[in-house]
Amino acid sequence: MENNNEKKHNSLSVFWDEFSRSNILVIILAIFTGIILGGVLVAFTTNEVYDAFRVSLWSGIEAALKTAWNTYVSLFNGSVGNPEKIRLAFESGNDLAIRRAINPFFESLVQSTPYIFGGLAVALGFRAGLFNIGVEGQIFIGAVTGVWAGYAITGLPAIIHIPLAMLFGALGGGIWGFVPGFLKAKTGAHEVIVTIMMNYIAFRLVDWLLKFPMYDPNEVTPKTPWILETAKLPRLFENPVRFHIGFFIAILMAVLVYLLLFKTTLGFELRMVGSNPNAAKYAGVKITKITILAMVLSGALAGMAGANEILGVNYRLLPAFSSGYGFDSIALALLGKTHPLGVILSSLLFGFLRNGARSMQLAVGVPVDIVSILQALILAFIAAPAIIRTIYRLKEPKHEETLVTLRSWKG
Repeated sequence: MENNNEKKHNSLSVFWDEFSRSNILVIILAIFTGIILGGVLVAFTTNEVYDAFRVSLWSGIEAALKTAWNTYVSLFNGSVGNPEKIRLAFESGNDLAIRRAINPFFESLVQSTPYIFGGLAVALGFRAGLFNIGVEGQIFIGAVTGVWAGYAITGLPAIIHIPLAMLFGALGGGIWGFVPGFLKAKTGAHEVIVTIMMNYIAFRLVDWLLKFPMYDPNEVTPKTPWILETAKLPRLFENPVRFHIGFFIAILMAVLVYLLLFKTTLGFELRMVGSNPNAAKYAGVKITKITILAMVLSGALAGMAGANEILGVNYRLLPAFSSGYGFDSIALALLGKTHPLGVILSSLLFGFLRNGARSMQLAVGVPVDIVSILQALILAFIAAPAIIRTIYRLKEPKHEETLVTLRSWKG
């Protein structure tokens, strides 16, 4: 019994140490500083603030603080929910009112789900020393294969149809990741260039499929048929809440990626190749095999993001269905220090910001682009931790963690 407890403690210690090396305090302060600067930007791009400054300095400062406050309150209400409305809804006991009140929080989780899949895809590639910029294209391919399995395969119960459709999405993304992985391993072709090109191929291929082989003749614009009811990811609440079990699948995949990277021999080889391919080759690691496998697994995770959006949210595929999830995932992986736990946390941050941005624009008239600027500020501060340490007079860590060095080997 004592040995089991000791093993469990050691496991948790390794898990926590692996993530805590990313310097959590710097990340928290980077987010805080980004929020402060975002508030300043909002305040000083509002005409009402300038009008107030013409009256007096104090009036201008008061108007600036009020504008920034109202902006973040509306952002919070849009992403988490209005606490007063939630309280009144539960007091009323009306099911519809309760669902409407809690919907912002669960909608933020819905927005975070594809980010988790995509962030894991990029992070896994980073750990193997590969920069997978093709996540966006792999998401599209995963969506295509997932939607096809959702409407074309019939006669299956939901307990089989749903995993099969998700598997098709993973296979589609994995195949799309195999090509740059194979070219990288066999010819030395740079994965950044290859994955960028594969993105464009994926976009145009999906456009063609929507207009011809997968076109729904009952529609005027290019769309696929609706997926079958047996392929839809179950939702946990009735309308208008769209929260579905895809979120828990994403969390499960994060756990599996963690176990793969830090608890298996294969994961050790992946990280070894990413850290020092020459040493890995000297140790007998088959670098060609690891490189291809890493890109396939990365593409599979991205493909699951596309399938998740189809099976859990949209139920059919339309042109340009992904609004940059794959490209945002690169930032998420860096923000999360390429660790599965970090990816989950950064994905939740981006998901909540993205969902709250729409309500912010409607409530106070602040454009949603402010949220993109806010995200960029946070990433900039995390990418340059020396700035945060200088501002807040933090001591330099004894052992500074460095990101995985992206390699460019041949053979």
